[in-house]
Amino acid sequence: MSSNRYIVIVGCGRLGSQLANQLSHAGDLVVVVDRDETRFEHLSAEFSGFRIEGDATQIAVLREAKVQDADVVIASTQADNVNLMVAQIARKIFQVPQVLARVYDPKREEVYSHLGIDPICPTKVAANIFMQRLALPLGVEEVL
Repeated sequence: MSSNRYIVIVGCGRLGSQLANQLSHAGDLVVVVDRDETRFEHLSAEFSGFRIEGDATQIAVLREAKVQDADVVIASTQADNVNLMVAQIARKIFQVPQVLARVYDPKREEVYSHLGIDPICPTKVAANIFMQRLALPLGVEEVL
């Protein structure tokens, strides 16, 4: 799966830490940025990447994370506005080739796309899975 990409993940909550652990395990070089140092406790003992405590909406923090060298930036905080700001900075200022951002509000998805950001909307993803499950006969489970 990995091609030894350099990936910066902003936000080390449940999603960010899960991604960081999996990508690090796959051989990617991963840097995780979070404002709260205690959130790095979500990272596994096997995580081989780097941790930066700081506000990723600040360009100096993104420079410390070497975003200018990143192949991918993933904005995975719980705040749509923070994710959008970080993703825009990564895309427009640092010219990162692939920028993904979590966006809770499905109405904002199109805005992200127009800005060259790949939005992942957990609200829509979950709704689609619920709809798939509702379409199945009772007692039948589909492996997703």
